[in-house]
Amino acid sequence: MHPDRKPRVLIFIVAYFAESTILKVLERIPALDGYEVEVLIIDDCSGDQTFAHSEKLRRSGQYRHPLTVLANPVNQGYGGNQKIGYHYAIERGFDIVALLHGDGQYAPEMLPDLLAPIARGEADVVHGSRMLRPSGALRGGMPIYKFVGNKLLTWYQNRVLHSQLSEFHTGYKVYAVPALRRIPFDLNSNVFHFDTEIIIQFLRAQSRIVEVPIPTHYGGEICRVNGLRYALDVVNASTVAWLQNYGLVYRRNFDVESLTPDNKHYLPKFGFASTHSAAVQDVPAGAVVMDIGCGPGHLSAALRARGCRVIGVDQFAPADRSVFDEFYVADLNGAAFPRPLHDVQYVLLLDIIEHLVSPEKFCNELREAAQGNPNLRVIISTGNISFFVTRLMLFLGQFNYNKRGILDLTHTRLFTFSSLRRLLQEAGFVIEKEIGIPAPAPLVVKSSFWSKTAMKVQALLIKLRRGLFAYQMYMVIRPLPTMQTLLTATQQHSEQKAGQVG
Repeated sequence: MHPDRKPRVLIFIVAYFAESTILKVLERIPALDGYEVEVLIIDDCSGDQTFAHSEKLRRSGQYRHPLTVLANPVNQGYGGNQKIGYHYAIERGFDIVALLHGDGQYAPEMLPDLLAPIARGEADVVHGSRMLRPSGALRGGMPIYKFVGNKLLTWYQNRVLHSQLSEFHTGYKVYAVPALRRIPFDLNSNVFHFDTEIIIQFLRAQSRIVEVPIPTHYGGEICRVNGLRYALDVVNASTVAWLQNYGLVYRRNFDVESLTPDNKHYLPKFGFASTHSAAVQDVPAGAVVMDIGCGPGHLSAALRARGCRVIGVDQFAPADRSVFDEFYVADLNGAAFPRPLHDVQYVLLLDIIEHLVSPEKFCNELREAAQGNPNLRVIISTGNISFFVTRLMLFLGQFNYNKRGILDLTHTRLFTFSSLRRLLQEAGFVIEKEIGIPAPAPLVVKSSFWSKTAMKVQALLIKLRRGLFAYQMYMVIRPLPTMQTLLTATQQHSEQKAGQVG
């Protein structure tokens, strides 16, 4: 919001069969000095006089704020109607949009209190909460079953979404329009749990959410919400968002991170059994290492601490190139080797091969580049598509890509132990070491006891059946000489022998 002008505020009223209440709601909207205000009513194809009453007031020119009245030709649902209003606010350049209900359940007199945190730059989202004041909702006439349901659902949602909201189920909300612009609210449901989904989006976007206490009012308005259906939808949406954190499901509407490709989602995995810790252990001190697809450089510090010289290669430049001894920007599907490998002792390909358009072509090029360096070793890892969790999801009819994990959205190829082994052997590599890596429980399980327990259980299961219980595959391989190398060696050897013939 520009400091030299008043914030432009859209008071957006969703209305459905509200002919008896809509004019009273409009009357109760205060003057709102300090803001440039427009009121928008969108009647969701009501079969009564909601639109007509509102339009007559607009035509009279006697309302205190500029008034726009629209009517959907087809019922869009509670969520669908909100989408249209928020799109209106974005398209017309408003700074703030406040959601009101046309049935009068939420007090328009509270608008100054809800607008203030955003106007002061202290919040991106403001919720009017009926639960902040103990027993206030019950005193305001909220039915006991709704009160208990609200509390139970909010408790569950706070648990799985790692939030601390007093309630998820208020319909009185104010948004900073730039914050709305950054989330894909248009992908949300068109029905009542749209409110839950948009809260989840703002939580995942790490938006600043502030709650303001509001009075509770239950009058003669008709409740059009199927309580059981709503509760199931809320639990489903919240659970899906939680499972998305673990790579088990993926929903585009809950992917609120930037669509610009980067490597920021790669996390360091040290202090427990992982591809990172295994690689650091297998690379000898003082070695020259080329880390292909190095990301921001999580491995480099650990390797350099052991006296290694680290050459980073990635399609994205790291924020700090000084973490590497050398760094090259390279497209791994093109020129994957920006410098010769004659002095390199270890090449790291950790979780890279599954991203390539043609792993076969890359492996052939790697073998060619390694010729003349008989001491070169390659450490390679990739996800195990036959991991039991993935098998279980397939059994349940799910095949969900995600931002990370075995089914990463950027993966182009998927491997089992046998298919990876076959690829490497056919490309001319000898496998010197092959192990299974457990799922990184410490990254998702906060309890030290339970994360260690999970890792121990996985280690035991991997020993019993690696192909089923290993989350990742990890191999140390050695390139064999190419036919050209062998022919050249044969010719040179023959020339030496010929010189010895008398």
